Amino acid sequence: MKFIKEIPNDFCKASLYAWNNKFIIKFEAGMYEQTYKVNEYDVAGEDEIEEMIGDTFMEKVVNRFKEMAEDFEMILDSID
Repeated sequence: MKFIKEIPNDFCKASLYAWNNKFIIKFEAGMYEQTYKVNEYDVAGEDEIEEMIGDTFMEKVVNRFKEMAEDFEMILDSID
């Protein structure tokens, strides 16, 4: 997997990679991560990927991180 660049945002670490004719967008927050794969033929290039990741999408990513943390805490609490 080839690292292309960091995608600046105010919410989490976002990285762009290329692998097997796909762009891989990886979001990381603490011990959680989300990965999205986009076929290279479906976008014009790296710039279009950044345009796709607007405030609305980032808000959903952040909310999903919160849900992931809540779900994991619930699992941990259930084993106590």
